[in-house]
Parts: sequence; structure tokens; C-alpha cells
Amino acid sequence: MGSALPLGDPAPADGMLPADLPVDRGVPFSVYLHVPFCRVRCGYCDFNTYTATELRGARQDQYADTLLTEIALARGVMDAAAAGRAASTVFFGGGTPTLLPPGDLARMLDGVRDAFGLESGAEVTVEANPDTVTDAVVRDLAAAGVTRLSIGMQSAVPHVLAALDRTHDPANVDTAVAAARAAGLDVSVDLIYGAPGESLDDWRRSVDTAVALEPDHISAYALIIEQGTKLARQIRRGEVPAPDDDLQADMYELADAALADSGFGWYEVSNWARGDAHRSRHNLAYWRGHDWWGFGPGAHSHVAGLRWWNVKHPAAYAQRLALGESPAAGRERPDETARQLEAVLLRTRIREGMPVAELAGDRRGAVAGLIADGLVSGADAVHGRIVLTLKGRLLADAVVRALTD
Repeated sequence: MGSALPLGDPAPADGMLPADLPVDRGVPFSVYLHVPFCRVRCGYCDFNTYTATELRGARQDQYADTLLTEIALARGVMDAAAAGRAASTVFFGGGTPTLLPPGDLARMLDGVRDAFGLESGAEVTVEANPDTVTDAVVRDLAAAGVTRLSIGMQSAVPHVLAALDRTHDPANVDTAVAAARAAGLDVSVDLIYGAPGESLDDWRRSVDTAVALEPDHISAYALIIEQGTKLARQIRRGEVPAPDDDLQADMYELADAALADSGFGWYEVSNWARGDAHRSRHNLAYWRGHDWWGFGPGAHSHVAGLRWWNVKHPAAYAQRLALGESPAAGRERPDETARQLEAVLLRTRIREGMPVAELAGDRRGAVAGLIADGLVSGADAVHGRIVLTLKGRLLADAVVRALTD
């Protein structure tokens, strides 16, 4: 089970949005569908997911019907606020969405299509564990309207996968990519670097293996130790070493150079794509501050500056909806200062950066110092945008501190 939900104001039982919410129907709208089931819990994972023994009162085979109930509620809420619009992206995340039958995922997507509509050319992504991907599964997903498969590769090195408690067969990554290609889907693979015991040569092997798969998109995330996870306890007890920041920085630079040499263009701190058409449009919607509704237990939503989040456990989520109530546990409406901080946190992550003119006046002067220190590109800043030059996570943190302190 994931970390605690944020604090906030109580959410109304009917889920209705504030009457004075400044909805802009010209802002793109996205949908996130959370599938909170996993066969095993990975030692580093802090996501809101549940194995079979943790469900306690919830049933995996009833989940699609429960989530469709929230979609019906959302349609009423959005229509009442004149906030409804077709979804430009849909993302099935988890957990492991492909633990559900493809027919269940198809029904959930049909629910989104019926409630909101899908824009022409909408991006529809399903996250997948390599061991759950077959030719039949991806054919059914493609027939339902899925356009993109995001495969959790994480590493090509068995001892690194073991350190992460990943149980999939590395050979199945190649099989999953081939199946997705045969079904006409775009393919993304996810990697994680900095696991206990992972060397720079191990990481090079994983990057080279991912490139050899010829996907459209590669994500490479630095391992972050989240409190309350098995891995955090192992590090605290001295059983495994903590990630080394310097090694992670070397790993990042290795990946950035290797991916650039292989035709992948960097567009976000942890993401590379073979051309702009293969960027993750759904994740860009988050970084650009668009509107989205997150369905499922623990899912978060954002519309016109209002944020809310659902109760975490699948049983509590199902019980709320069975009573005709919103599953939202709380919500908040950040003030202008908080919204600008969030904009800096998100938009400086992406290649296009953030216009300097959008910073508060007393922070624009910080840009000159960042240029002098080599933390942002002087040329880009001169032309009015803040863009990270070296792009690594630690560097991004330094830039954000300078612009928001």
C-alpha cells in the first residue's frame, strides 16, 4: 500500500465542483485509470497497489464495474460544472493493469468514451508487466482502442531485477515488444537506475538492451527510496547500500548520451522519444498543468486549479460508490503562490521549459545567476525560457530551489 494521502479540506459526498471554479474548456482534458493490483509487491514501490492477500473485502473481478460507477458520477459532475470535454489522452496505470482481462480494460475505456468522448487521435496507454503480455492480449487491447503499451522492463540484469524484487523473466520484454509491434501499438519501455549492487556496466547493459528493442520511447528513472517500503527498511538495517548520488549522476549521463546517439530525443528529465510524435502526451499533460480526472482508489484529479484525491483502499472505494457517494477523500484549492511554485516544479522539467516572464518579479533575477552557474541554457533564457541544460534529477532540484526559495 502506498504512502499516506495528503491533508486537505473535506470533499462533498456528491463530488460536485465549486460553483465559482474558473473552468476553461479550451484546456485539454486527460483521464487516468488506476488498476491497483499486483501479483507481488516490489521492495522499492510506494504506489497504491495491493496483492491478493491485501484486498480484504474487495474483489479484482468486480473492479471494472466499480470504476465504471465512478465514471458515471464524474460525467454528472463535469456536466453540472460545464467542464466536460473529450479526453485527449487516457492512461491505464497501476499496479499492473494487464492483470485484468483485456475485456475489463476495454469496458473501462468504453466508459470513458461514452461519458466524455475521445478526441480524434487520442493517445491511450496501458502499462504492462512483461510476463502478462501475449499476442492475444495486445490484439484485444488494440481492438478496444489502445494505441500505446508501456512495458516495465526496469533492468536487463538478473541481479538488479532481484534487488528490486522484480519477478518477470527478462526474455519476456523482447516478446512483449514484438507482440505490441505486431498489433500496431507504439511501445515505451521503463528503466530504473541506482539499485543496490548495480554497477555502471550493469546499467550500460540495460540501456543497450532497451535501445536494441527499438521502442518508440524510453523512460529512465533514478531509484528513490520511499519511507515505509521494504527497501527503505533494508537500507536502514544495513542489509543493502543506499543509492549513491554520484553513481546515479554518472548513470544518467551515460543514458542521455547513449540514447541521443541512438536517435532518442530528450524531452523531460527522465524521458526520451524517437521524435515528438512519440512523446508521452499523457505525462506532458501533467507537466503542463492540464486538467485530468483520476479514477480508482488513491487516484488524484485536477480541474481548473482544484485538486482532489480518492480513498486509498479498493474496499473503501467500492463501498463509497455503492452508496452513491463520491470516493473523494479530500481536496484543496492552492493559492496563486502555490500554483506558481507548482508550475516551476513541473514546467522546468520539460524541453520547452517555462517562459521567464511567467515568474514572479523577484525571481526573474535568479535566472542570471543560474546562467552564470551553468544550470540553465543562457541562449534559451535570453530568448525568454528557462530550460535545464544537464537535465539530471539533482540538477533539476537545484534549479527549482533557486527559483522558488
